[in-house]
Amino acid sequence: MSSPFLQIQRLRKTYDQVVAIDQVSLDIEKGEFMTFLGPSGSGKSTTLYIVAGFQSPTDGRVLLDGKPLLSVAPNRRNIGMVFQRYTLFPHLTVGENVAFPLRVRRLPDAKVRAKVDEMLKLVHLADCRDRMPEQLSGGMQQRVAIARALAYDPPVLLMDEPLSALDKKLREELQSELRRIHQQTGVTILYVTHDQEEALRLSDRIAVFNKGRIEQVGTGEDLYRKPASRFVASFIGNSNFLPVTLAGGHADSHAVFPNGKPVPIAGCDRALNAGDGGALMLRPEQIRIRAQAPHVADDGLPVVVRDITYLGDTMHYSVATPWQQEIAVRTAAGTHEAGLAVGAGAWLDWDRSNAQVFPA
Repeated sequence: MSSPFLQIQRLRKTYDQVVAIDQVSLDIEKGEFMTFLGPSGSGKSTTLYIVAGFQSPTDGRVLLDGKPLLSVAPNRRNIGMVFQRYTLFPHLTVGENVAFPLRVRRLPDAKVRAKVDEMLKLVHLADCRDRMPEQLSGGMQQRVAIARALAYDPPVLLMDEPLSALDKKLREELQSELRRIHQQTGVTILYVTHDQEEALRLSDRIAVFNKGRIEQVGTGEDLYRKPASRFVASFIGNSNFLPVTLAGGHADSHAVFPNGKPVPIAGCDRALNAGDGGALMLRPEQIRIRAQAPHVADDGLPVVVRDITYLGDTMHYSVATPWQQEIAVRTAAGTHEAGLAVGAGAWLDWDRSNAQVFPA
């Protein structure tokens, strides 16, 4: 079995007494789009900068295609980099900006011209070759930066929050462009973002960072449906966390709400034991809301509707539990029942398979 293309092994970085990253390990396959996702200060950019050579780790190593990378000077790693700011040379045309890394590598003029043409076609800016950066929109400038980073065929492309300075519509357009470019080139991409939706749109896999460590690695669907921790559950998608007490150990399938009502669960963290308090995670779209009480009295949780918002394709309900916790419910717009109104009582239920318990 061949080794992963890029291997990050037990990276640690400290600044005096501050630990920026601690025991970060990750294997990335060739051609993979891997996203580092997490809040500010979680260690994702620090890890990226160590791979780029902009920072040196306190401990650990990085292997590229089986060869140690950290001993190689940053300018000799042949790694592409795209930043949040476009970092284009303002005095050079678009074509000259893309050509710059090829000129540095002393490629023949004919090869430079051909490669610049290829890259500008790739990012759909072939007609902008002779324009200056200031004549382009922010999104177009970022596409030029991507073309320049890919011009010398780097084995790895590193991207540090490259779309965060753009407005929502333009950001979504560029996300689609990035997907297309990745599929066309097959380049291995390490991408840093704090935007969960962006990570879900772009990535083959996502590494969720928290407090200098990786909490979980997986596809977007894995992380959404089977979060390994409460942090991952709260950071990927929207979640309600309802207080419960376990009726048995982690192998038991029941817990109890604060009002004494039993609730079936799919499973819970192995650190929890009978009698421990926990947090039952339910996604807003996994909850059913009904105007009428169920036929079986033990089914469902009684609530009071506090607010109803129409959002086009969905309805958003804010409801209060018997212990006055406000939780969110989201349903398809066409499923709204006439009896559901602000101030009215309602009933919630959900599939047991969606009910996971994490430590409180």
